[in-house]
Order: sequence, then structure tokens, then C-alpha cells
Amino acid sequence: MSQPCFVPARILLPDPSVPLDRWACLACDQFTSQPDYWAAARAAAGEGPTTLDLVLPEVYLEQPDVEARIGAIHAAMERYERQVLTRAVNGYVYLERTDSTGQVRAGLVGAVDLEQYSYAAGERPAVRPTEGTVVSRIPPRLRVRQGAALESPHVMMLIDDAADTVLGPLGRAAAGQAPLYEGKLMLGGGYIRGWAVEDPARVEAVTRALAALGSQAAFDARYPAAAGQPPLTLAVGDGNHSLATAKAWWEQLKPTLSPAEQETHPARWCLAEVCSVQSPAIGVEPIHRVVFGADPAAFAADFAAFLREKGAWADPAAAGAQVFRLADGGVLAASEAVHPLAVGTLEAFLADWLPAHPAASVDFIHGEDAVAQLCAGGGAAGVLLPPFAKEDIFRGVVLGGVLPRKTFSMGHARDKR
Repeated sequence: MSQPCFVPARILLPDPSVPLDRWACLACDQFTSQPDYWAAARAAAGEGPTTLDLVLPEVYLEQPDVEARIGAIHAAMERYERQVLTRAVNGYVYLERTDSTGQVRAGLVGAVDLEQYSYAAGERPAVRPTEGTVVSRIPPRLRVRQGAALESPHVMMLIDDAADTVLGPLGRAAAGQAPLYEGKLMLGGGYIRGWAVEDPARVEAVTRALAALGSQAAFDARYPAAAGQPPLTLAVGDGNHSLATAKAWWEQLKPTLSPAEQETHPARWCLAEVCSVQSPAIGVEPIHRVVFGADPAAFAADFAAFLREKGAWADPAAAGAQVFRLADGGVLAASEAVHPLAVGTLEAFLADWLPAHPAASVDFIHGEDAVAQLCAGGGAAGVLLPPFAKEDIFRGVVLGGVLPRKTFSMGHARDKR
């Protein structure tokens, strides 16, 4: 059996007395234009302990005190390691997460081997991103990771496991067993339960099931058009830039280590949760765009002109049309002349339009309500993207490489933690 790409880890947990609705905070790249959410999260967490002390929400990246925030994060990590994280699992943690819609999603927390992952264009490792990595987004995260004693990233890895060979047996084993932890999550984030997976036989069963999913035979059977290519085992479903940052830090650190140290250094791995893309609880939503500093009518006219110039103008009622709903009530549609996905067509337009409008900026927004709220006061143009089929995630990565950046999101923003 080849070296596994997902392995057991030493997973630290807070003391049982720490309430989960204070401890577990949202992923740092959510609500990036809505500081009110993060103020509410801080109020909900109180004085903690809370993972809010261990992450840098991206809403604060442009604040003048960002370096002081990073210093405080590193100090909190060292303090929490000594005083708060009193329990450890040496293995995996099996999760059952009830999200804000009431659906239950199974997952397995362990460690991704960064030696078997790359975000470089054209490479086909066992662990791959599903979207293009924006390298400019790595440095701020890297400053947090450098010198950090702990990591608590939100990284969701996907497996294409129709037979439920990885998570199914763990769920059946957990049934009726007392969980390691359980509790409600803050600000409408649902509920979570977790069980330790430390039994050597169960750990080995996970390793074998993942190896079978990532075998050449299984890959060729699932994707005959790509038969013979290097197999894909894990695809990044969420937290793409968190995993890319871990990789960047490992590549910086690796030359300073001996070959023996490189085999065991903790920075070689990144904590992540593996989920099955086949799960009914995995909901895939498009990520919308809000362009600040744009007049909505002028923006829509420019987008329409771009579509006509590229021969992509289409009737919204036409079969297969890519339909873009605008926050001001307008509708535009395109054919596949620019890109087979609607998000690719929009990204191609923005790649031309943004350099010509240097006062404008784009943000990636989860949820139609948030787009409407951000555009309500004028001075911003919102574009709502059509649904994205989750069945296209693995097929798109295997056959076409990475998807356009910010193509999809796994579930609601308030559930990501």
C-alpha cells in the first residue's frame, strides 16, 4: 500500500467544562464585508475560552492593528495549549454535525499529508484543490501560521464514496456510544457531536477504505475518459486557501530540516475534515459577487456589452443559458461561448472590467440575502449566480483541472466552523 494521504493526528480538545457555543467560531473567511457578525460572535463568546482568540477573521485584515492581532493570537495559542486544551485524541475524530437546516453531515477529522497535495497548475497529486488558488490571499494567513503553536483551520476534504465505505462503518460504530463531546454552536450554527476513533483496527479500516477509493482501478472505472491518469483521492471542498497556506509554510520550512525531520515534523500535515460528496447533507451553493464602487446600471450595461462582444449574449429563457440575476432586479444571460460555467463567464468579464475601474473592488458573498443587504444603499452591483451541481465537482477537477475561483460553497456561511 502506498503512503496514505490522510492519516491519524494528535487532536487537542478543550476541557469538558468549556461550552461549545463559545468555543467553536466561524471560519475566518466568512462575512468578510460584515463586521457586525464578528462583533456578535465576540459577544456570544464572552471572555472565552474561544477559538475566536486563535484565528484572524479576514474582515480585520486591512485594520491598522493587524500585527498586534496576530501577536495576540500566537500568545493565546501558547496559553490555551497550557491551560485550556486538556484532552487529546491520538487518531481521528468522527463527527456528526447537524447544520442550520437540520440535516446531519458525517465527517472525519484527521491530517492531510501536504507532500501529497499541490495547488500548482497542471499537477495531479492525490489531494487537489477544486478551484484556482489566489496566491495573493496566502501571505496574510501565512503571517498567522508562522510561529503558531496550534492550528484550527476550517478545511473540508471531499471523497467520492458512493458505497459509504469510509464514514458509514464509523457511524454505525458510534451509534449508541457516548460522544466525546456534543453541544450547540453559536449564532445559529447548529449542533455537533464527536467520537474518538483510536482503536487500531478502525484506524486501519479507514486507511484501507481511502486507499481503495484512490486506487488506479477505482479511478479508471469512475472516470474512463481520464483512465491512466494519476488518481484523485481527496478534493478540497472548503478551506482551499487555508490548506494552501499550510502547504506554503511547509515548503518554506522543509529546506531547514534534515531528511529524517521532514518525515515527522508536524508542519508536514494539516488538520482537516473528510466528508462524502455523496451525502445528502452536503449542499453546494454558488458564491455570489458584489462589486463595490460600481453604479449598478452602468455595470450591467458593461456586462451586457461584454457578452455581445464575445458572441455569448443569450435569451434567459433559452435552454442551457447561464442566467445572472442582478441585485437591482435585472437579468442577463450567456451561452457557453466564453466558459462552460456561469461563474467562469462572470470571472472573465471581471478580469477585463476591474482593471479599467480601479476604484471598484469585488467581494465573494454567501447567500442572496447578504447580497441584497450589501447592495441596498446603492454604490454596489450584485450578481447572483445560478445553482452549481455538486456532481460536477470531481468530474470537473479530473477532466478539466481546477474550477474557476470561488465557484461554489459547501452549505450556508453560518455553518462553516
